[in-house]
Order: sequence, then C-alpha cells, then structure tokens
Amino acid sequence: MYHYKEMLSHLAENRLLRSLQQSQLEPGHLPHLKGKGLLLFSSNNYLGLSHHPLLKNAAIEAINAWGIGSGASRLVCGNNILYTRLEEKLARLKQTEAALVFSTGYLANTGTLAAITKKGDLILADRLNHASLIEGSRLSGATLRVYRHRDMTHLQTLLSKSKKGQRIFIVTDGIFSMDGDIAPLPDIIQLAERFDAMVYLDDAHATGVIGENGGGTASHYNLSSPRLIQMGTLSKALGGLGGFIAGSHDLIQYLINNARPLIYTTALPPATLAAAISALDLIHQDTALIERLWENRDYFYQKITALGFNTLESETPIVPIVLGDSQKALIFSERLLKEGLHVPAIRPPTVPQKTARLRVTLSATHTKAHIDTLTDHLKKIGQTLGVI
Repeated sequence: MYHYKEMLSHLAENRLLRSLQQSQLEPGHLPHLKGKGLLLFSSNNYLGLSHHPLLKNAAIEAINAWGIGSGASRLVCGNNILYTRLEEKLARLKQTEAALVFSTGYLANTGTLAAITKKGDLILADRLNHASLIEGSRLSGATLRVYRHRDMTHLQTLLSKSKKGQRIFIVTDGIFSMDGDIAPLPDIIQLAERFDAMVYLDDAHATGVIGENGGGTASHYNLSSPRLIQMGTLSKALGGLGGFIAGSHDLIQYLINNARPLIYTTALPPATLAAAISALDLIHQDTALIERLWENRDYFYQKITALGFNTLESETPIVPIVLGDSQKALIFSERLLKEGLHVPAIRPPTVPQKTARLRVTLSATHTKAHIDTLTDHLKKIGQTLGVI
C-alpha cells in the first residue's frame, strides 16, 4: 500500500507541496483568483490571443459549422479539413515541407521522440530541457546522455564518445521555459553536421515570439537544415491548444504511421483548429503584437536588472528572479499575491535544487503602468526579504 499522506507531508515540510487554484485569468486586467482581481504575470499567453476577438469569432463559426468535438482520432474520421489548412500554414511559418498537428505539445514531443528513436540510438539532451522531452527520450529506449546547459564544449565531448555508426539525436529547447534564454542553435547544427547527428528542437516558447513573424528559433538565427526537426505549440503565443511537428514530407508520413499519441488520441475540436488558423493569419499580417511584447519585455528587464535581481541570462519575455531558497520564493510570491500580483514561485524538481525562483512572463497586453506596479512591489518586498 502506498502511504500518500506520508509522501504529502514530506512535500509540505520541504515547501514543495503544490495545489490547484481555481482561476479565470488573462494577462493584464485581471479576473479572479479566489474572488480577487489580479494582475497576471505568469501566463504563457504572450500575445494575449486567447481572448482576441478574431480568434473567438473564428472558433464560434467553427462550432456552428462542425460542432464542439471531432468525434474520433485523426486516422478514423476526426481529420477535419481545418487540419489541412492549419498544417499548411504551420509549414510555411517554419519554412518546412510539411507539418503535423497533435492534440498537445507534450504529446507531440513524447510521441515523436519515441517514434523516431530506438534502442541503440544516442540522445544528447540539454540539462534544462522540458519534462516532455525527457519523457519522450526515456520512452524511446535510446541511450540518454545529458549535456550541461548550452555548453557546446560538453556536447562536443559527448558526441566524440559516440559509437561508430550510431544514430545520434541532439535534443534541445529553443527558448528554455524556466530561464528564458535561447539555445545556441547555429553551434548545435554545426556540431550535428560534423558528427552526422539530427537535431530535435522544442520551439514551444519561441513560436510566435522570436524570429520573422514569430517563426521561432531557426528563423531568429536565419538558418535552415535538413537535420532539423521542429516542434511547436498552439497553446502559448498562439493562444489555444495543441502541438505540432514541422519537417520533411517523409518525416510527417512516418509519424502518421508510428506516433502513438497521434494514432490513438481523439482529434482536436474544430473550434481549436479554426482559432489557431486565425492566430497564424493575424501574426502573418501584422507584427504589432509581437513588437509590443518585446517593448514590454525590454522595459521590464531594464527596470528589474537595475534593481539588482538575479535574472540569469534571460533573453526573452520569460524573466526568472532567482532566490535560491524554496521557502523564500513562496513567501515572496504570497506577498505579491496580497498586493494583487500573480507571480508564481517555481521550485524543485521543476528547476534545479537551490535555484527556486519567481518566474515573470510578459505579455503584449501588459501596459507600462502594469509593469511599474510589478517592479515597485518587487523592489519593496525584495528589500524587506533581504534579496536586494
């Protein structure tokens, strides 16, 4: 018998116990968490598209035309025509031959990595990769080795130790979700070419955020490579739900036949697909939201670094404030909440031991007044807790 109470008590003693809070939150002006109006600085809804009227109208029209559900998996009868339209737009965004939409980004990662790698292969993964990348690598049965975060010397050392003829996959986030830094993709591609490896790129937090029209990490660096497999999500900057893989026609056909989460999961609702199409059209036609997101990010980053907080090497709208101690991070977050600011404390095992932090995410819908309110309270509480 499992002793759940004992395990929960252990988590509580170490300030690692988590709980679900009912909320209806959107960036900017905010709704309700336990009945309180809040300013939200914790959402991945970077462009505010989850509440955009064009996306809502597209979803409503899709519901009126096709109903609220797909009724089956894509390979049975759930492959609505909207999938084809969406995947064509995603392939254009990522500048690849084709794309394939999964029901979530987590399923895209676990399903694809488990399908394209096998026992005997070698996966080299950045230490700070997302949990879904770790899970997919383990499911594959391939040998998994971890290289130090963005450390190309360490990656090269591991590559040089690979077996002759062994298939190698370098797996990395594009933007790292807890540190806000960007993978050195040009260097990774260069090493992949030298050692005949493939590169699997999780672009969940980069799609719609960096690169031309939000094209992501490869676009940010203005590079392309036949060795590159790109994963992205519809549930962050694009405001909805779903994940996708972009790559060659052959890769996509292979996944249709071998990625179990695609084969055995009910297809996305038509409204979700229609909203994603609308989001892609919007950022293709007008980059104003992306530009505003970056204006907000730069404005906040200048203010927060001037205060002396440790923000690691953040380069993006994800800005960590590293506090080290889990209890201190929780206290800081709780005091911000009392001031009407929702900034979550991120603790191990989500981040490495002794790197507990506040994780601030900026949105295009924040105003300078919102950001000023946040930085004023960060300064006040940070001084009270002896952080700055």
